[in-house]
Amino acid sequence: TVTDTLDFPQWSFKLFFLTTLPEGETYDLTPGTKESHDYMWSIEGTALELTYNYGTEKDDFEGYHPGNEEKDGFGHVAFNTDDVYAACEKLEAAGVTFKKKPDEGRMKGLAFAYDPDGYWVEIVKRKCKPGTIPNYFNFSQTMLRIKDPKKSIPFYEALGMTVVYQKHFDNFSLYFLASSCGDDGVDYSSMSDEEAMEATGSRFGPVLELTHNHGTENDEDFKHYSGNEEGRQGFGHIGFLVEDVYEACDGIRELGYGFKKEPDGGSMKGLAFAWDPDGYPIEIIKRGGIEFGDKRVEL
Repeated sequence: TVTDTLDFPQWSFKLFFLTTLPEGETYDLTPGTKESHDYMWSIEGTALELTYNYGTEKDDFEGYHPGNEEKDGFGHVAFNTDDVYAACEKLEAAGVTFKKKPDEGRMKGLAFAYDPDGYWVEIVKRKCKPGTIPNYFNFSQTMLRIKDPKKSIPFYEALGMTVVYQKHFDNFSLYFLASSCGDDGVDYSSMSDEEAMEATGSRFGPVLELTHNHGTENDEDFKHYSGNEEGRQGFGHIGFLVEDVYEACDGIRELGYGFKKEPDGGSMKGLAFAWDPDGYPIEIIKRGGIEFGDKRVEL
C-alpha cells in the first residue's frame, strides 16, 4: 500500500513509500498530505521507499543498475507467502518474468522474480502454519552484501538491531537482523538455530539480511559498489527513525565511519546520512518527520 509521497518538483524527483498493512486494515489517508506525512514518519513497521526521477519513463532512459553483478552490494528485496508455487503462477499470469522459478537451480521452493526495473524480488515460503499471516504477501527482507561481519554486525547493533538468525555455509554466511525485537513477545536469544529459523521465517515485519562472502574481509582492497556510483545507480540507502537526530549522530560518529551528510549539512536540516562499514548510506530521520520542503497535496 502506498502510504505517503514526497514530491520535489524543484529537484525533479518524487518519493513513494509503501508498506504491508495487516490484512483487513484500511488506509484512508491521501498520500502527499500532512496527515499521511505524520503517519509515515511515526510508522512502527518498515516502508519500502521508491524514488522516481522525472523523465525516466521515457524511451531514451537506459535504466537503473539492479545489482547482482561483480562486487555489487545490493542483492534483492523479498516477500513471504504461504505457497511459493501458487504465488509464482499468479505472478507469471500477470506478466511477471523470473530470474529463477521455484523448481529451478539447487534451492527448490524459492524464486526470484524481476520487478519492472530488473531488480530481483525473492519469493519465500513462510515458516509458520498457512493462514497464520492472512496477507497473501508480506514485505520480508532487504539483502545487502558486506565485507566483514565483525565490523558490520556491531554497527547495526549500535542502531538498535538484533541478530535474530544466522546461517553459515562453506563459502558464505547469512545474518538476519531485526529492529524492535521483543515487541512480538519472541526471545530470540534463548532459541536454538532451528527455532530461530522458524521464528524469523514467521515474522510479519521484515529483516535486514547481510550476506558475507568468505574471504572478502582479508582483502584490503576489496570494496562493494553501494548502488550510488555513477553508471551503477539503483539501490539508494536504508533508513532509521530516531527520536533525536543530533543525539543519534553523536553516537554514530563514535563508530568511526563518518557521514555523507551531517544533520545540519545541505538544504534539509535535521536529517543525516551516515556511512556504514561498507560505504552504504544510512539515513537518520527524526521520528515524526521534519519540514522537507516538498509540494504538498491539498485536500
